Parts: sequence; structure tokens; C-alpha cells
Amino acid sequence: MRYRRPAALLTVALAGALTLAGCGDGDSGGKDGADATAGGSGTRTVTDANGKKVEVPAAPKKVVTLSEPTLDAALALGAHPIGATSGRGQSGVAGYLAPKAEDAQIVANTAEPDLDKIAALRPDLILLDETVGAKRDQDKLGRIAPTVLTAKLNAPWRDAFTATADALGKKAGGQKWLDAFDARLKTVKAGLGANAGAVTSVVRWQNGAPSVVGKGKGHVGDTLTALGLKRPQDQQGESSGHSEPVSLERLETIDGDWLFLGALGDRAAGRRG
Repeated sequence: MRYRRPAALLTVALAGALTLAGCGDGDSGGKDGADATAGGSGTRTVTDANGKKVEVPAAPKKVVTLSEPTLDAALALGAHPIGATSGRGQSGVAGYLAPKAEDAQIVANTAEPDLDKIAALRPDLILLDETVGAKRDQDKLGRIAPTVLTAKLNAPWRDAFTATADALGKKAGGQKWLDAFDARLKTVKAGLGANAGAVTSVVRWQNGAPSVVGKGKGHVGDTLTALGLKRPQDQQGESSGHSEPVSLERLETIDGDWLFLGALGDRAAGRRG
């Protein structure tokens, strides 16, 4: 397997492009909030990923996010959730989200929510998707506060982001964020220089072996494609989920010009990987 010293441009470009909240300006949804309350009713109706109509606050103030994607999107849109799920393999939120989520209490993990803790926060909106076990408790959650399922499992990330923005009353702000994201991708792509078209491998180390993160679809795959970067042959396809673990005898299948490696857990787990 080839290892190259990370060039600042490509590393920063991908780290930024693959992070939603890092581009949030904290004010992307202001106009939406003003428009949403103009009708005077204080509530509005949205349709969730199951096709269910949910009456939500026009401008929610006490939001609980029960999945990493909904927390990520909410922070990018300038919202400040009061409750959140812990990151996978972690006791708190994912490290890259922590600086913007300092006020969020941990009220769930990816396997299940703590209904009592959520109720104690008296939220006015609960957001989740099918990446977490809380999807099985939607009826119970709905008795605590309006609950919106923003996306089915493996739904396109842009659709999930837009649905979260809509539930928060920040749909226009969501589109503004996506436009800025796309503009950033074009700028980064134009500056890749010798790295243009590089074969880029993205894997996660877990339980003593690597697995491929996404393939041709999903946030990772879509972003790499937009940057004009290629994936190794075994990372091409329609799946947006992770692959089965790759045996150490077949590491050549995850080789590339660039290898981005993550680990399930905290920073120490990453070093061990």
C-alpha cells in the first residue's frame, strides 16, 4: 500500500467538504424564521419521510436531534439543539461537532433514546432519521413533542439536509447553505492541481479491520465525484453504506493515491487504527 505525506490543500479540502457543520454561519435561517411566523399561527405542517403530516412550531426554540445527521444539519443551519445523541463509539457528540454543540445534553445513543431525559428537556421539536434506533420509538417520542423523521436509511444526504432545514423553518437558509457548499466544491476542485483525478480511498477502522465508507453514493461518494476524484475499483458502486470488513490479506483493494482513514470511537481509537 502506498502512503503519501498529506498535502494541505487536498486534506483541508476533503475535511471541509465532508463536514456539514463546519460551513454553518450561525445565521443561515434568519429570514426563514421571520417568514414562518408571519402568519401568526405559530405552527406549520411538514410531511416527514414516512409521508406523515406533522404540525411543528413555525420557529422551534428547543430542538432535540436524535441522530448524527440531524445534529450536523441543525448546527450547520445555526440552530442550537438542547439535546442530542452521542456519536458512534463515544460518550459525547462527534468530536468535530462538539465545539458547536456544547449546550446539548446527551439524551440518546445510536441504539436507543432515553425517553425520560428527553421529556425532562421539554423540547418543542424532535428530529431523527433511520440511522438510529430511535426510529422504533416515534410514537412515544411524538407524545413528548412534535417528532419529524427527516430521512429513510440511505436517502440522499441533500434530501435529508433539506428536510431537516424545512422542519426547522429554515428551508431558504438550507438552500443558501447548499449553494455555498457547491461553490466551495468548485473552488476546491479548481485548486487540486496535480491531485486532480486522484484515486481516493475512504475507509474506517473497526474491530481490527478496515471497511469502505460509502461507494458511489452518499455524502462521501457524491462529494468525491463533485471534486473529480476517483475511487478504487472495489469502492465503486451504488451503495452509500459501509462495506463488510476487508481482510488484511486484501489491503490492496483499498489502496489509492490518497487514503483517508477514520476509526469508530475517540481519538485514541484512531491512533490504534
